[in-house]
Amino acid sequence: MVGRFLFAVVVILIFLFPAKGQEKKIIQFSGLISSVGGELPVPFVTVTNKSHNNQAHAADNEGFFSFVAHVGDTIAFTSVGFDPLTYVIPHTPTDKFTARINMKSLVIELPAVMPFPWASIEEFNLAFLALDVSNDDASRIKRSLSPEALAALSQVTPRSAEEIQTFNSMRQHINMTNKNMNQRFSNPLFSPLAWGSFINSIVKGDYSRKRLQY
Repeated sequence: MVGRFLFAVVVILIFLFPAKGQEKKIIQFSGLISSVGGELPVPFVTVTNKSHNNQAHAADNEGFFSFVAHVGDTIAFTSVGFDPLTYVIPHTPTDKFTARINMKSLVIELPAVMPFPWASIEEFNLAFLALDVSNDDASRIKRSLSPEALAALSQVTPRSAEEIQTFNSMRQHINMTNKNMNQRFSNPLFSPLAWGSFINSIVKGDYSRKRLQY
């Protein structure tokens, strides 16, 4: 009777306390990390296996991760602007397990606030009464477009490439025009004085022939 009792106790202890050398099941742990509510992927999350020497991994820009772990490992998910999250890998009949991780954003939207540069209504009234209405937008634009302002601006504003090209083209055109005019006037066929001298020489030659005939 005592022997049966001891045998039953040993069997119970074996089931309750596994052998020391027994290892956990190895699986491929994968998952997709997204934000709570928005369902948008959370990129570049740091994934740390707390049960395996704090081995760290990183999710990609789409929030996807995949690495080798053990069943029962505690996995920590951390990212700037999100609440840290821990996840325990559950038992699975296969050697692969995929999880959907939802992280809560720590960003809090505050209501819109309209700032005023005056601490009180009295300071606003004093500033309003001291406002110089002569220096309005129309007056500033008129002063900026005055001939004096434009002349001063032209002295310090560098020329653009389009303006330089236009100026060079115009100068080349003027030089070619002057060159053609000089060639035209230097040619005797286009000179009125040359034609006059030629006609006078012909007329004088006719008079000379007439005198020789008489």
